[in-house]
Amino acid sequence: MQYIQTLDELEDIYGAPATASVRKVATQLTPLYRKWIMASRFCVLSTVGPEGTDGSPRGDDGPVVLEIDPHTLALPDWRGNNRIDTLRNIVRDDRISLMFMIPSSNNVVRVNGRARVTCDDAVRAEFEFKGKQPRTVIVIKIEEIYSQCARAVMRAGLWDQPDAPIDLPTVGEILAEQTDGEVGGQAYDEAWGVRAAKTMW
Repeated sequence: MQYIQTLDELEDIYGAPATASVRKVATQLTPLYRKWIMASRFCVLSTVGPEGTDGSPRGDDGPVVLEIDPHTLALPDWRGNNRIDTLRNIVRDDRISLMFMIPSSNNVVRVNGRARVTCDDAVRAEFEFKGKQPRTVIVIKIEEIYSQCARAVMRAGLWDQPDAPIDLPTVGEILAEQTDGEVGGQAYDEAWGVRAAKTMW
């Protein structure tokens, strides 16, 4: 298989980007980008560290991020699996990207920037929900905001899919496969819903 080795080779294949692709980029929250991002309850967060890259889904009951100022967003780190891959990466390499999605919209809004992790009490208190606070908050300095071409979501028919694919392995089955049956299985799957409901925040 032949691989592309230089930027010149790559650019010869694709040519120059369309004017709209370049002009849509902002360096801070504008009124319309703010409206879009504050309507999003879900984003995919990407970071990079010495061990490689990491992509992490983030969701909330309301806006997934809060605005600190037009140049800064804050993302709570709610309950998870305690791997803290994302947080480990940010502490060592502050580059970060986010993709904000809204069900039924084929558009995606992307943010690139730099991030820090804080456990500041006042910042954590901004996210208090049902008497609980995140242990830390990711503070993101915006470098770029832009909308993503809708073709990928349209091609996938992402929001047109059935509610529940019928032939997917469960997490319990995957865990059992990975651990030769020591962890996971049917008992894990049956208990997960109740456990998740009690530990959502």
